[in-house]
Amino acid sequence: MEIKQSEFITSAVKPEQYPTDNRLEIAFVGRSNVGKSSLINSLTNRRKLVKVSGTPGKTRLVNFFLINNEFYFVDLPGYGYAKVSKKEKESWGKVIETYLVNRAQLKRIILLVDCRHKPSEDDKLMYSFIKHYGYSCTVVATKTDKLTKNELRKNIAMLKTELNLEEGDSLLLFSSLNKSGKEELLENIDSALKEI
Repeated sequence: MEIKQSEFITSAVKPEQYPTDNRLEIAFVGRSNVGKSSLINSLTNRRKLVKVSGTPGKTRLVNFFLINNEFYFVDLPGYGYAKVSKKEKESWGKVIETYLVNRAQLKRIILLVDCRHKPSEDDKLMYSFIKHYGYSCTVVATKTDKLTKNELRKNIAMLKTELNLEEGDSLLLFSSLNKSGKEELLENIDSALKEI
């Protein structure tokens, strides 16, 4: 799949603000500093489609981007950022949960984890949350350019074990810096959109 066109459509907090055209959706979720904005920009070949912030935890809304005039990328709020109040964290959690519940257009969730570290409790919770709601999930290990091949091999095994990945869920490797893993991820998204 090739992404030729991408545009920001809307930001939402509640379901009545979501697009109503019934186009299919691919959602991206992960910790605040995992590289979500960079990954979406890389997939769409746009440097500034999604604002990359120096301050983690900037995405507090559900952001919809129309891709190839056919489907949406949905950027969900980053979680796990320590410098926000408990109340604010809970409100982000509610925003994510509200989106995930009964969203018929949502075909796949891309869960981003940092390949250098063990998944956080929030990462594990998010994975089980995704499975609880019955969505298919692709886990993407980001920042792979920061590790040697040997370290990466060990960490991939660790990520699979720690997250307790289910049969049929993919684990892909990605680097926004050198674009490695981009084609595989686009193929994964394409196959999700073609599933009936």
